[in-house]
Amino acid sequence: MGEFEALLGVNPWTALFALANFLFLFFMLRRFLFKPVMKMIDDRQKEIDGLYKDAEDAKKDAQAKQQEYDRKLSAAQQTSEQLVREAVARGQSREEEILRQANAQASAMMDKAADDIAREKKKAVNDAKDEISVIALSIAGKVVGRELNDADHARLVDGFIEELGEDK
Repeated sequence: MGEFEALLGVNPWTALFALANFLFLFFMLRRFLFKPVMKMIDDRQKEIDGLYKDAEDAKKDAQAKQQEYDRKLSAAQQTSEQLVREAVARGQSREEEILRQANAQASAMMDKAADDIAREKKKAVNDAKDEISVIALSIAGKVVGRELNDADHARLVDGFIEELGEDK
């Protein structure tokens, strides 16, 4: 083996010792370096995964709130449109009621005016009857030459008025 050693320059005891050192260093690094580093990497990965999950949850929550907001906004728009329609309907109803009241008042005024006209006409006719009866009595008294009693007076006035009514 001397030539082999001389050719390669490798001593088997040195190679064995280097292998033992390598294995010892490997196990020591694995125990004190790789495991803590891997644990730290795993913890960091879990933290990052948690952040992603929280971000995804926040995104879903934001979308749900957006949908709720849109739904409430739509409901509010529908409610406002309904309120406007109801207000317009109430306004039209009130307008119709005011017109009905105005027409009723105008009709009542017309009826009252017609009643007043009829009453004034009747009063005028009665006043004319009274004047005509006074004139007729004085003429009849002069024609007959005597004074008439109430019954004769009433009969003469009614007869005269009937004659006037027939002439028309």
